[in-house]
Amino acid sequence: MTTPPATPDQPLAPVEPAKKKRSIGKTILSIVVAIAAVLFWKLGLPYLTGEAPVSAKVGECVTVTGPENDPEVDTKPCGEKVPDLYKVVKVVDDTFDVDKCGDVSEVALAQQLESYKFVLCLNPVK
Repeated sequence: MTTPPATPDQPLAPVEPAKKKRSIGKTILSIVVAIAAVLFWKLGLPYLTGEAPVSAKVGECVTVTGPENDPEVDTKPCGEKVPDLYKVVKVVDDTFDVDKCGDVSEVALAQQLESYKFVLCLNPVK
C-alpha cells in the first residue's frame, strides 16, 4: 500500500512499523525441542549417567557395590572373577517386596526408575 504524496494542506499519514510474524514452523520446532529435552531428561539421562537400574535376566550375573541404601549394580560375565559377583535366580516385577524371593536366594535387591520397579533375587557366585 503506497501513500499518496503529501500536499501542503495534508499532513503525512503515519506509517505503522511492520509486525514481526513468527513462523508456525519455528513455533512447532520449539515445542518439539522442548518435548524432546523433557523426555531425554526423564528417560535418557539416567542411562547415560549410569544411574538406571540394572534389569538383569535369570541366569545373568551382576556385581553389587556401594552402600546398602544406594547400591551400584552392573552386569558381568558369570565366569569373571570379581568380588561381589551374584547370579540372578529370580526376577520379581512390579514390587519392592524383597520377601517375594522366598528361600530361592541369599540376597534380594529392590530397584526402581520412574514407575519401573522390580526385585532381583541373587545368589553369590563361588
